[in-house]
Amino acid sequence: QEHAYPADELMPLTCRGRVRGQEPSRGDVDDALGKFSLTLIDTLDTLVVLNKTKEFEEAVKKVIKDVNLDNDIVVSVFETNIRVLGGLLGGHSVAIMLKEKGEYMQWYNGELLHMAKELGYKLLPAFNTTSGLPYPRVNLKFGVRHPEARTGTETDTCTACAGTLILEFAALSRFTGTSIFEEYARKALDFIWEKRQRSSNLVGVTINIHTGDWVRKDSGVGAGIDSYYEYLLKAYVLLGDDSFLERFNTHYDAIMRYISQPPLLLDVHIHKPMLNARTWMDSLLAFFPGLQVLKGDIRPAIETHEMLYQVIKKHNFLPEAFTTDFRVHWAQHPLRPEFAESTYFLYKATGDPYYLEVGKTLIENLNKYARVPCGFAAMKDVRTGSHEDRMDSFFLAEMFKYLYLLFADKEDMIFDIEDYIFTTEAHLLPLWLSTTNQTISKKNTTTEYTELDDSNFDWTCPNTQILFPNDPMFAQSIREPLKNVVDKSCPRGISRAEESLGSGPKPPLRARDFMASNPEHLEILKKMGVSLIHLKDGRVQLVQHAVQAASSLDAEDGLRFMQEMIELSSQQQKEQQLPPRAVQIVSHPFFGRVVLTAGPAQFGMDLSKHKAGTRGFVATIKPYNGCSEITNPEAVKEKIALMQRGQCMFAEKARNIQKAGAIGGIVIDDNEGSSSDTAPLFQMAGDGKNTDDITIPMLFLFNKEGNIILDAIREYEAVEVLLSDKAKDRATIFKGKMIPNYIIDSNLEMENMDQKVSENDSHKQNSEEATSASQDVGAVSEEPEEGENSDVTDPDSLAPAHADSDSVSISNQDSYVPGTDEASAPEPACTQGDHQPQEQKPETESNSKVNWDNKVQPMESILADWNEDIEAFEMMEKDEL
Repeated sequence: QEHAYPADELMPLTCRGRVRGQEPSRGDVDDALGKFSLTLIDTLDTLVVLNKTKEFEEAVKKVIKDVNLDNDIVVSVFETNIRVLGGLLGGHSVAIMLKEKGEYMQWYNGELLHMAKELGYKLLPAFNTTSGLPYPRVNLKFGVRHPEARTGTETDTCTACAGTLILEFAALSRFTGTSIFEEYARKALDFIWEKRQRSSNLVGVTINIHTGDWVRKDSGVGAGIDSYYEYLLKAYVLLGDDSFLERFNTHYDAIMRYISQPPLLLDVHIHKPMLNARTWMDSLLAFFPGLQVLKGDIRPAIETHEMLYQVIKKHNFLPEAFTTDFRVHWAQHPLRPEFAESTYFLYKATGDPYYLEVGKTLIENLNKYARVPCGFAAMKDVRTGSHEDRMDSFFLAEMFKYLYLLFADKEDMIFDIEDYIFTTEAHLLPLWLSTTNQTISKKNTTTEYTELDDSNFDWTCPNTQILFPNDPMFAQSIREPLKNVVDKSCPRGISRAEESLGSGPKPPLRARDFMASNPEHLEILKKMGVSLIHLKDGRVQLVQHAVQAASSLDAEDGLRFMQEMIELSSQQQKEQQLPPRAVQIVSHPFFGRVVLTAGPAQFGMDLSKHKAGTRGFVATIKPYNGCSEITNPEAVKEKIALMQRGQCMFAEKARNIQKAGAIGGIVIDDNEGSSSDTAPLFQMAGDGKNTDDITIPMLFLFNKEGNIILDAIREYEAVEVLLSDKAKDRATIFKGKMIPNYIIDSNLEMENMDQKVSENDSHKQNSEEATSASQDVGAVSEEPEEGENSDVTDPDSLAPAHADSDSVSISNQDSYVPGTDEASAPEPACTQGDHQPQEQKPETESNSKVNWDNKVQPMESILADWNEDIEAFEMMEKDEL
C-alpha cells in the first residue's frame, strides 16, 4: 500500500511498484501482471485470516473503486484464474461471512462477486478450441482471435494450466447460478483425462490444445502438472462428485507406482514409466506432501517433507530445482509457499510439535535472509544469498497465511477454517457450495476407470484419531532414517551415460528392492562391480570392487547401492526383533513331540496374541513359490499352505494363499542345507505397503526344518501342524480330542517320566548356563525311537529373528535368555544343556532329513511313548475337572 499501490507487485529492493511495460520484460513471468492491482486482490482473504478485519474492509473498498478489468493486456489464463478470480471469490467468501456475523462489511452487496463474474466472462474466449482446452493466454479487452488481441496463435499449454480451473469456475457458477463456467472447466478436465497414457495412467507436462497430442511426454508432480492432481481431489471435496475422486485415485496409484521413489519424486516418461526423465526435482513438488495428507497417505508425505526440509537446512531455502544428490540445479528461490503449505497440513494431521519447529525455521530464515527495508525479496541465488527485486503476490497470499495458521490457536481465528477448502493459491472457498446451484449432472461420461487395490480408496480425508491413536512418535519414527539423507548424499543415482544414447536401461537397483534370487538383480550387481557370496547359514555377503564395474558411472552406482545397503542393515538391526515361533507336528505318529523353530513375520496374525495358535493339515501349493494366483485352491482351502522362498515378496505370497482360502502359511527356505542350527532366524518383513489386509499367520522355516515336514508328508500324507508362539504341551494340544485307542496304563513308566520331567526342570532353571551351553538350537530329534524323550526344540531359547523381505539376510547374533516361567514346560528341551539319556544317539551333522523308514521301535521305547500319552491325558482330565 505504501510503496507499490496500485501496481500489481512490490519491488522490495527499489521500494516501488512493478508496472508491466515500465520495467524490463521478464518473459512469461510477467503474464501474471494485468494492471489489476494483483497483490491486493490476491491478499484479501489473508487479511481476514490474520484477523485484520478493518484493513480487509478498506482493501475491498479500494478494489471495488480502483480496479479495472477491461485492460488491453495479454495475461495468463492460469495465473489470472488462480490469483485474481480466486482472490475475488475468496474475498467474497469471507466478506459474506463477516457480514453474517453482524459487525463488519454490513454495506457489502456482492461487489467482489460481480467483478469475479465479469472476469470469468473475459476468460471464456480462451476456451474457444475444438478440444475444450483453453488457450494459455487471453487479452482482457479483446479476447483471443480478435485482430488486436495479440494472442490466439499458441498451440500448446501445460496440463496444470488447463486442469487448474474447476474450483474457481465451479465456485463462480455456484455463487452466481450461471453454469457455463463450471461446464467449460469440466470439459477441459474431461479431455485431459481421456488423453492420459492408458498403460501408465500418467499425463504429460505439455499438450496440444487442438489435437490433444502430448508435446512433452515426461510426467511428475512438479511444475506443469502439480495443481492438476490437486484440483481433482479438491474438486471431489468441494463439489462432491465421485468421478473426480476416482480419477485422482487412478492417477495417484500411478504416481506411487512410478514417480514416488521415497523420499524422492522423480519425473518419468509416460510411455516408459520405469525410465526416469531427469535427474533433478523442482521446488513446486513441495506441495505434494500436503496433498497426500488430504488423501490420507501420511507415511510418504512425512518422508518427502523431511527430505525437503533437509535441503532447506542445507541451503536456507528450497532451490528452484535440485539434483537427486541434493546439489543446486537452479539457484533461485522466489519465496515459494508450497513447503510451508505441506508443513501446515502435516501439523494438522499429526499434531507433532516438530512441524512447529520447522515453521519456526522458515520464519527465522525469511527474516534473516529475505527481509529488506520495503518487504521481502526473492533469492537470486540461495548459495550466495543474493537478492532479486521481486516479491510475488503469492508470498502474501499463501506464505503468510499458512505460517500464521500453523501457529494460530482456535481462539485466534474469528471463523472456523475447517468450513473452507484452500485453492492452489490458498484462497478460501466455503464447503457449502457443494449443495448450492447444482446445475451440472454428476453422471460420469468418461471411459471406465482402472480397477485398483481397495487400499487405494481407504482414506479420502484423514481421521487423525484413527491414523495416530495416542502415538506422538509416529511421524518421528518415519523421519528418523532420513535425518541425514542430504548430508550423506547417497540416494539412488539416475544419471547414466546410456540414457544419452537412448538405450533406455532400467534405473540402478535400490537396496530395499534387491532380491538375491533374482537373476536380473544379480546382473545389475555384476555391472556395478558388486559380488555376491552365499554363506553356509543362508545369508549373502556383498562386496564391491570398483575396478570390476562396467564404467565409472556404474562404479558410482555400486558405491551408492552399498551405502544404501549398509544404512538399510543398520536400520533393520535397530528395529524391534520379534521372538521366534513354533511349528509343532501334532498328527500321528508325532503327537506334538516334534517342534520346529520358525521365523516370525511382521505382518499377518500375531501369534503372541492368539495363544491357541492356528492348527490345520498342511498342503503344498501350486505354483510352489506362491508368487501368482494359486492353481490348486481346492487342496489349500482351510489348510496351512507350504511354499518355497524366493521370486517375490513374502507379503505377496501371503496374499495369494489367503485368497485361495488357506488358514496359515509356512515359507521354506530355498537355500539347500540351511538350518536354524547354524543361522539366526529370519524375520519376514512386509513389502513397504499396508499389510493390514493379511490376517493369516505366516512362519519361516529353514531348508532343513522344512524338509522334515515335506518328508513326513511323503510318508504319512496327512500331516497336521500347530502354528503358535511357542511349543504347547500335549495335554493342551489334545484337549477335547479323541484319545487314541492304543494308549494303556503304565504307572511304572509314569513315575519314571515324572522323575525325568523334574530333572529337566531343575536343569532349565539355570537359564544363563543353559543358554551359553546351547549349540544345537532348533534341532529336532530324527531318531525318537532310541530314547524315552524326543529331542524337542524349545522355541523360546532361540536367537531373535531379524527382518528380511526375501532379499538380503542381516545377521543378529544376540542371545535370548528364556524367562523362568518358560522353564517349567512339560516337554523340556534337551538342547539347553540338559543331560541327554545315555541310550539316545545324538543327531549327526550330515543327517539333514528324517528317514521315517527303517524304524523298528523296541518295546521300551513304545512303553515310554504310551507313558507320555497317558500322562498327557491325565493332565487333560484334571484341566477338564
